[in-house]
Amino acid sequence: MILGFLVYGFVTNEHLEWDVVGDYLFADPIMEGLWMTIKLSLLAQLIAVLIGCLLALLGESRNPVFRTFVKAYVGLFRGLPLLVLLLICFNAALFIPRVGFGAASWDTNTLITGFTAAIIGLSLHEGAFMVEIIRAGFMSVPPGQREAAQVLGMKRGLTMRTIVIPQAIRVIIPPTGNQFISLLKASSLVAVIGGGDLLTRAQQIYGSNFKVIPLLMVVSFWYLTIVMLATLGQHFLEKKYSLSAGPQRKFMKSRVGEASK
Repeated sequence: MILGFLVYGFVTNEHLEWDVVGDYLFADPIMEGLWMTIKLSLLAQLIAVLIGCLLALLGESRNPVFRTFVKAYVGLFRGLPLLVLLLICFNAALFIPRVGFGAASWDTNTLITGFTAAIIGLSLHEGAFMVEIIRAGFMSVPPGQREAAQVLGMKRGLTMRTIVIPQAIRVIIPPTGNQFISLLKASSLVAVIGGGDLLTRAQQIYGSNFKVIPLLMVVSFWYLTIVMLATLGQHFLEKKYSLSAGPQRKFMKSRVGEASK
């Protein structure tokens, strides 16, 4: 009952100007901003996964320098607020005027646009979380299986591809999906550096017509939509990998059984 009254009051609130919301819901600038938000999030997540895979492998190295570097990276970029990191990336020209050496150098202001700074900041931040997620996936595979693979004469790379990764991915997928959903929402922070995302476009519009709340309703609608779609995709992937877990377990049991003979 109370929820019904709240919904009714929200829908009938004339100050929300639903007609304005309808006018801008599919407006070209909003659609461009929505596409930019999706592109930013996908590209940053892809780079973050690559960073996570590389550093997770380095973290398993016997070299203490590599392990220390990984710990320092994770500690720095997990501890640094994303908004601060984005501002640092956007203002990189203040402490790195040029990138490169000698004649093969470029002005940092030319290279680091709002979009570039957004990709760098989001990727570095997300990469720190992906390192821990991927390492947790690797650690979820019983050490005895790697030892059995070693007894069988399998090289480390082959062991990772055929034994560790197929099992670890079932542990990695759910938190990665959660991280991507968080990244989608956190991408709105790039509006402070003019990243061209959904919120940036809405701000440009209501900066000229002063329809602040209706434009924020438009932004909210599209964020809720893409987050819901991403959540459905995550559930689909989780179900797919959980169904494939059975055959993989049988394969591992057979390989370990061979090693014990």
